[in-house]
Amino acid sequence: MARPSMLRAMNYSLLYDLLVILLLSVGVTLLFNRIKLPSIIGFLVTGMLAGPYALGLVKLPAKVDNVAEMGVIMLMFTIGLEFSVQSLGRIKRAVFLGGTLQVGLTVAAVAVLGVAAGNTFSSSVFWGFLLSLSSTAIVLRLMQERMEVESVHGQIVLAILLFQDLAVVPMMLLIPLLSGQASGNPALALVLMGAKILGVVAVVGLGVRYLMPKVLLAVARTRSRELFLLTIIGTCLGVAVLTQQAGLSLALGAFLAGLIISESEYSYEAVSSVLPFREVFASFFFVSIGMLFDVHVLLAHPVEIVLLTVGVILLKMLLTPVATAFLRAPVNEVLLTGMALAQVGEFAFVLSRAGLQAGLIKPDSYQIFLAISVLTMCATPGVLALARPVVGWVMRLPWPLELEQRLHVSPKPPTPALAVEAPPLTDHLVVVGYGLNGRNLVRAAKFAHLPHIILEADADKVHRGLKRGERIIYGDVTHEHVLEHLGVARARVVVVAISDPSASLRAVAAIRRLNPLVCILVRSLYVYERKSLYHVGATEVIAQEQETSMEVLAHVLARFLVPLADIEEVIGELRHGSHAMLRPHSLSSAAWSSIHVGLSGAEVATVPVEADPHTCLAGEQLSEVELRRLGLCLLGIRRAGAMLESITTDTEIELHDTLYVFGKPDKVKQLMGKIQVMEAA
Repeated sequence: MARPSMLRAMNYSLLYDLLVILLLSVGVTLLFNRIKLPSIIGFLVTGMLAGPYALGLVKLPAKVDNVAEMGVIMLMFTIGLEFSVQSLGRIKRAVFLGGTLQVGLTVAAVAVLGVAAGNTFSSSVFWGFLLSLSSTAIVLRLMQERMEVESVHGQIVLAILLFQDLAVVPMMLLIPLLSGQASGNPALALVLMGAKILGVVAVVGLGVRYLMPKVLLAVARTRSRELFLLTIIGTCLGVAVLTQQAGLSLALGAFLAGLIISESEYSYEAVSSVLPFREVFASFFFVSIGMLFDVHVLLAHPVEIVLLTVGVILLKMLLTPVATAFLRAPVNEVLLTGMALAQVGEFAFVLSRAGLQAGLIKPDSYQIFLAISVLTMCATPGVLALARPVVGWVMRLPWPLELEQRLHVSPKPPTPALAVEAPPLTDHLVVVGYGLNGRNLVRAAKFAHLPHIILEADADKVHRGLKRGERIIYGDVTHEHVLEHLGVARARVVVVAISDPSASLRAVAAIRRLNPLVCILVRSLYVYERKSLYHVGATEVIAQEQETSMEVLAHVLARFLVPLADIEEVIGELRHGSHAMLRPHSLSSAAWSSIHVGLSGAEVATVPVEADPHTCLAGEQLSEVELRRLGLCLLGIRRAGAMLESITTDTEIELHDTLYVFGKPDKVKQLMGKIQVMEAA
């Protein structure tokens, strides 16, 4: 009986700890958002407050660490999901040249300083690993708020951050070698590790090529979100366990699992499905890091820690521009890049924990590292706010111009070497749903040469669309990550043509949040759905039920020879009070004119004169037309939108005229056949 009661006590304690962390995180993060500090800082401070060195609210920090491990796995998994081999090919110069130089120079400089300070070579190199990384989460969020992602320095920052995220994997693999934990000859251990990596990569390659596309297609066909999510998470954990069994890290396996799925058309939906889990587990990871931080260390050595923090920021501000200068970017953009990447990144925390366990960093030094990292992150918003004024002052000095001339750099942005991404769609059309309406809309967009992109949740339709060369992706329109990839924030028109009313509501609300000015056209099945769609932000709702009734009404009244103006008046009255735009029915004047109305033994018909003058009746006089010989009576001629008041035998038929004739149906068909033969000649 003691064992179950102990188990219940432990479970209760873990639930209590998680509840404390969640509630405290909400309060602290809200406060930090008010003062414009990133959420990551809030999570770290939450851990500091709840940890054993402050209030001691968490009773089982080891259990929280187990939950936090999932945060590391999810972080690496989403990096793999968002990484594309094709995109790497487009940005390889900025990534590999700029990224390699930035990481390499930082590691080398820190290692030299560490050895000079009396540290071991392995420990100094590891410190270089830690300080070479920058915060992807903080920098990208701040640059998006400042609308700088598409700038030259924004593109360089993206490329270097991508390289840093990828460099975490080999850095973690090198920790056993640096710490001396690898058994036997280090060179042999390195070769063995490389062989294991190649083996795992081979397995992953086979999965990418043969297994996962078939599995994901079968799962996507079920339209089950639960099954899709289980498959994604299962793939992540399965490959992570595989790499762990091979003697490699869970983080590497998670990254490779993401890479497997990233090469499929389901990657965007996978990211959207995993993001909520990543955010939750990642928050616990940062909280667990904060719990390890001893506030007393900061209070005991405030001057030393502040000086080290300033030194790290200045070092990265100096080394990053040196590395990116080889991309031949303008000096002002290079300096802005250095200031943007001057902090320590979140993945340095992942490395630091592994290094602490391996003995590469001492507990006291680890506390100092945590303090430096948190302070550099807190300083990032202020550094970015001062970046342009500081760079503007520097550019007034004589040496930047001289440096640009020596490097043969034009001050005009941007250069082809820095075009790290293909130009995103802008002012384009987004088609949600690739059914009949969607396909017709895409055909019209192609005919008019309009930039467009398609979103579809049916895996088979996506598969067929990709084979036809369509720009189509698989995903759920209610997921904001998918909408961001569609470029909804830059789109001119979004058409939601799906048959799920609740999904349409959530989609319109999400689209309107991302782009307050975009025109959102929604197809609904029933009239009663329009009010709620307009309420959440739709620009126009076209109810299939109403439009069908209007089309039927227009054609019925036209068959009874009701004038077109009267038909439009009736439809206008029926639409009165509706939220829908007062659109006319599909019958234009020409379309209404071409209707054949049957009477008793005869019919009133229209004969449009629309072909080339040399192959139709245009230009002929009425006396020359065999109307009477055919037994047809000319009732009138519509020209330029109005009926001719007087018709004589000298009146010539002109192009675009519409003839109204009365006679037997077979005679009307004979006249129409004659015109068709003449047009085909």
